[in-house]
Amino acid sequence: MSRIGKKPVPVPAGVQVAIEGQVARIRGKLGELVQELPKEVEVLREGGALVVRPRIESQRARAMWGLSRSLLANMVEGVTNGFTKELEIHGVGYRAQCDGRFLRLQLGYSHDIVYAVPPDVKITTPQPTKIVVSGPDKQRVGQVAAEIRAFRKPEPYKGKGIRYAGEEILRKEGKKK
Repeated sequence: MSRIGKKPVPVPAGVQVAIEGQVARIRGKLGELVQELPKEVEVLREGGALVVRPRIESQRARAMWGLSRSLLANMVEGVTNGFTKELEIHGVGYRAQCDGRFLRLQLGYSHDIVYAVPPDVKITTPQPTKIVVSGPDKQRVGQVAAEIRAFRKPEPYKGKGIRYAGEEILRKEGKKK
């Protein structure tokens, strides 16, 4: 039995849920998300919650049961509150600037890096050394944050680069004389 799959997903007021076969559409104040669910599970609306159940009794069905419940819970959370990832820039002269459509990064290369912001994600720079990525889709927010971080990963000797807020960088000792 899946411990995660057994829990029903509560649907708050103001969130509309439509289940058409294996496609779930969830709409809220921050937008609409669509997810195709695996054929091994079925989704039912019971009261003010979504209940996920496996169709057959197999190991794959149990795995998809918990996955589907987590995907639905993240969709409901995303359209009500949204998700955010914060990135920090460390290094002398390293900075970021966002004008809504493009993120301009100066990361010590001979040129600026210009990143086109996807339409379903919002990027802000409250400080020149801080980037905030937000949006309703958890996977997209994490993917965009990972793409930005990949432009200059934190290096282990001085710790310069882009890192997630709160991320610990294992520092190496330099050369010995």
